[in-house]
Amino acid sequence: MDARRKFVTSTEFRSRAGLYLDAAAKGPVFITKHDRPSRVVLDIEEFERLSALDTRRGKFAEAREDLHGRYGDMLEKLAK
Repeated sequence: MDARRKFVTSTEFRSRAGLYLDAAAKGPVFITKHDRPSRVVLDIEEFERLSALDTRRGKFAEAREDLHGRYGDMLEKLAK
C-alpha cells in the first residue's frame, strides 16, 4: 500500500476536516464508512491530472472506433 495514502473514518473526517484537507496535498485521503472506503479527497492538481487522462482515453477510443468504422473491413481482409 502507498505510504502517502491516509484512511480516516467519516466521523473523524468531520471533526478534523482541515487537517485532512491539508493532508490531501501530500496524497489521497480515503474516507471510510463501515470500514470500507466511500470517498476520497484529492489535491486539485491531482484531480485535474486524472481528469485529463480520462479525456485522452475517451478521445483515443473515439479515434479507434472511427478508424475501425472506416477501415475495419479492409483490415480484416488483410489479416486473413
